[in-house]
Amino acid sequence: MAEKLAPEKRHSFLHNGEKVFEWDQTLEEVNIYINLPPNVHSKQFYCKIQSKHVEVGIKGNPPYLNHDLFSPVKTDSSFWTLEDDIMHITLQKRDKGQTWSSPILGQGQLDPYATDLEQKRLMLQRFQEENPGFDFSQAQFTGSCPDPRTFMGGISSD
Repeated sequence: MAEKLAPEKRHSFLHNGEKVFEWDQTLEEVNIYINLPPNVHSKQFYCKIQSKHVEVGIKGNPPYLNHDLFSPVKTDSSFWTLEDDIMHITLQKRDKGQTWSSPILGQGQLDPYATDLEQKRLMLQRFQEENPGFDFSQAQFTGSCPDPRTFMGGISSD
């Protein structure tokens, strides 16, 4: 049931018409997916994750990404992997349930409609997590959706 509430598709961050990365989010994390260039050995890639900043690149070159994050993350629970020519960066949200409109502060923000859809999906994930015996996959909100992080006393962060 909960898998029905997972992100259905990734968002794309475009710059000058080129895809920089794709991303999605859950209540607890933001995932960034970067297609790696061909013919570069995997040991040459690096990713530095700080509480409010991420830097990604190829050693010996200017960084591919060097930006502040939309919101702080837990660095001890955030990590990156390389698989099938894709760098997957998992950022553990410091504020569980917060809806991010973009992983990068001030860049590639989702439009208000897409942000509202994300907030509704995260709220349904929260309901599913708090009520595991119920199926919220067909639930709908009318009007604006409350913030899943603060609704009805807030969400507990581990």
